[in-house]
Amino acid sequence: MKKTIIAAVSGAAIGLLATTQIAGPVLAQDAEADTNVYEQLDLFGDIFERIRANYVEEVDDKELIEAAINGMLTSLDPHSSYLSPDAAQRMRVSTSGEFGGLGIEVTQEEGWVKVVSPMDGTPAEAAGIQAGDFITAVDGESVLGLTLDEAVRMMRGPVGAEIIVTIVREGEVEPFDVSIIRDTIKLTAVRGRTEGNAVVMRITTFNEQTFPNLREGMQEQVAEAGGFENIDGIVLDLRNNPGGLLNQAVYVSDAFLDAGEIVSTRGREAADGDRFNATPGDLAEGKPIVVLINGGSASASEIVAGALQDHRRAIVIGTNSFGKGSVQTVVPLSQDGAMRLTTARYYTPSGRSIQSLGISPDIIVEQPLPRADEDEEAEEGTLRSEAGLRGSLENDSLSEDEIRQIEEDRARAESAAALREDDYQLAYAIDILKGLNALGPTALARE
Repeated sequence: MKKTIIAAVSGAAIGLLATTQIAGPVLAQDAEADTNVYEQLDLFGDIFERIRANYVEEVDDKELIEAAINGMLTSLDPHSSYLSPDAAQRMRVSTSGEFGGLGIEVTQEEGWVKVVSPMDGTPAEAAGIQAGDFITAVDGESVLGLTLDEAVRMMRGPVGAEIIVTIVREGEVEPFDVSIIRDTIKLTAVRGRTEGNAVVMRITTFNEQTFPNLREGMQEQVAEAGGFENIDGIVLDLRNNPGGLLNQAVYVSDAFLDAGEIVSTRGREAADGDRFNATPGDLAEGKPIVVLINGGSASASEIVAGALQDHRRAIVIGTNSFGKGSVQTVVPLSQDGAMRLTTARYYTPSGRSIQSLGISPDIIVEQPLPRADEDEEAEEGTLRSEAGLRGSLENDSLSEDEIRQIEEDRARAESAAALREDDYQLAYAIDILKGLNALGPTALARE
């Protein structure tokens, strides 16, 4: 018995010694790191006191500390930031679907404010603001050197008031001013309509209303068409959609997938990752889908496009998307403020990160610039047909029903041609659906 006890004690002593030998340098490194951190915090306190005591003007302690916190966060990446109590409240309101402002989603790039996308039906869109524009000044005051939150605050103001923003745009030699009238922004997350035999669902943002709006809007459009048998397929228009809530992107993707991964997120630690999978049920009942994207399609839009593309559930057309492949977590702080911190990257089902790369369309389709009126008139003036020739023979072999059918087909073709002039990318998407539907179930089979 005594030997057993001795052996046990000896073993414990050896174990303790081994642990001490291995962990000793690590503990020393941690202690040294802690010392360095405390020294840096002392430095921060010293600078803070010197600013309070010696700056040429009196400073607001609260604003000074908030600026320091925000500087720490914005130094990490363009999407991490400190939200003051007012900014946190505005963010909560915006995700609910209604807020005041210009109607643009912005980020920061090399100190300048960059437009991710204008939102549908907002003052910014009406004024001609485009995805990729840089805002360099607001009412003549430069935004260079300001935080993104400060620049956004400059653009806010009373509803109905005018604001002048200075724009730098690729392809334009000189900066130019744009006048915008501030308004209350009421976002309709999803708008549905039918073009020809295609149901077009335009998703403008991913807020709390998005999936319910999509489900109800699709059901309404399909019912008006007389059922799925009367439509060629669905166009999901995600152009200039700046993103929003991750869970809504998952819901929208899941709506058209029966199974499989939708998106995964990976943080610094393996345990911080998450995976979202589809559940049975297809809102489109197997009908083909075309997804439209462009350079203004970001974040949640890219999750949807990437998931449907990887599962070969949809054909993605348009131009390369924005390339925001990071996930931000909003952490509530004391005094009603919040911290928006980048905590993970997201990956499409095939395991690809689109950070800074974007989603590449299956078919690249540029939106052409409008043609000059004189060019259109010249082109139309050259069109001739047999029926226009003097003395041409009449076609008396058709019944009234056949003539009516030809006229209806011609009207649809003319409507499609008019859409092609207004929105070439959308017309292209509808043509793809028409072709897939004509080929039948074999062409729509999925792997």
